[in-house]
Amino acid sequence: MKKVSLSFIRLSVPTKIPFCRNVVNDLTDNPFFPSPDEPLTNAKAGVDKLEASELAARDGSHTAIAARNADEEEVDRIFRILAAYVERISAGDEVKILSSGFQLTKQPATASKAVLAVTEGANSGSVKLIAKAVEKAGAYLWQYAKDAIPDTETGWMQAGTSTQATFDIAGLTVASKYYFRVAAITPDGTTDYTAPVLKVVS
Repeated sequence: MKKVSLSFIRLSVPTKIPFCRNVVNDLTDNPFFPSPDEPLTNAKAGVDKLEASELAARDGSHTAIAARNADEEEVDRIFRILAAYVERISAGDEVKILSSGFQLTKQPATASKAVLAVTEGANSGSVKLIAKAVEKAGAYLWQYAKDAIPDTETGWMQAGTSTQATFDIAGLTVASKYYFRVAAITPDGTTDYTAPVLKVVS
């Protein structure tokens, strides 16, 4: 589910001011968000005050800088409330969130499962093949080749078939290079074989 980013809080004041103004503009008369928890008039007034205190603080006066910091904290408070409102009402709808002027949080990248992985087997001279499951697959065809990838399809040796996306092969030569690949049998036919995966058997 999409969430509203609070990264605007880390923006510099000169960058934060136009960002917040844009949020106010986008929320005004937005049919998705008819009743913000914080009145938009308060939000606009807070941004106006921050802009004025930002200009005043440019002379380096400690008092003016303190006033600007206080105004920035108030703007952050107001827009946190608005962000929470948008997140609650949008219920994770990306289009609604973006229509508010707020940004989406970046989703953590999910590590994609390898199409075919080859790991050590239970005993010396064996390997375990683990494929990414194929939807509606009724069986998997496992093949291997020793030392080098064959130039022709006939150069691949059949290791066997399975109904699961895993397969164990034993009796391989220790310290030798093997290449492995797999295809799935589905109602639509047999898929292409995966790209070969190299494994030095131990």
